[in-house]
Amino acid sequence: MVKVAIVGYGNLGRGVELAVKQTPDMEVMGVFTRRSPETVKTLGAAVFRMDELINYQLEIDVCILCGGSATDLPEQTPEITHHFNTVDSFDTHAKIPEHFAKVDAVAREHQKVSVISTGWDPGLFSLNRLYAQSILPQGQTNTFWGKGVSQGHSDALRRINGVADATQYTIPNTEVIEKLKAGETLELTTRDKHFRECFVVLEAGVDAEKIREEIVSMPNYFADYDTEVHFISQEELNQNHKAMPHGGTVLHTGVTNGETKQAIEYNLYLGSNPEFTASVLVAYARACVKLAAEQKFGAYTVFDIAPKYLSPKDVATLRRELL
Repeated sequence: MVKVAIVGYGNLGRGVELAVKQTPDMEVMGVFTRRSPETVKTLGAAVFRMDELINYQLEIDVCILCGGSATDLPEQTPEITHHFNTVDSFDTHAKIPEHFAKVDAVAREHQKVSVISTGWDPGLFSLNRLYAQSILPQGQTNTFWGKGVSQGHSDALRRINGVADATQYTIPNTEVIEKLKAGETLELTTRDKHFRECFVVLEAGVDAEKIREEIVSMPNYFADYDTEVHFISQEELNQNHKAMPHGGTVLHTGVTNGETKQAIEYNLYLGSNPEFTASVLVAYARACVKLAAEQKFGAYTVFDIAPKYLSPKDVATLRRELL
């Protein structure tokens, strides 16, 4: 059995515990948290203080890191990879090359494997962009997210001083999608494709307009989008904006023979963003452990890992059942 440590226990950490329960070859060794362990209610997993993690090196095959991309993972992933194989869902696209280089250096030096930036985007959507562009090199790829709650963007909102709680929705421009499907070639900016809508609960005495300006000008998250900010009560947020749906589309339109139109479309419709993301992390945690057993140390992304490593089944069974 692959022994998994869950590092951090918010929505994503809980999703990992749920996902591991559905796998035949993995089990949760424990949850490691910066909170007081007695305050963390899991689905059965034991809870430990974060500073105890180092004491369990011999009992853990892989750590699944469930912190946020804004401030947690840039520090946690390289730090924990000194001692453990790791998987993270770092999703600040512009900073992935920097994050990869930092983690790769640590993983190689300490003979560990780290799979970074996995989930569905970056992750499964990244793979589908690569497949589509390789198969139809004469074409145009566009990715649309939502409508749904972005965990990373919501987390970035909640980390602003003066924000008590927040939820952010990513909303695709459906008119643009239909034009692309109809065969139109469009030059699209980031702002053309999506709209961001934020529902924010403020702490007492905070200047709302100052917070609004900080949100709409936040680089890598909101600055490149039309963003609407609503200030609401905690009660309203709890009642109307605590579900976690999401999804999206990778749409690649191209031609063969110079004029024959072809299209590749990949869709996800997710009832729970964190539970689905966690399920992807768990599959890549299996791959991480297999690569470590083969002593193929270093950092990896979804581009580097053959699909056979994700499955608990052997390759002969995969060829027989799925090929």
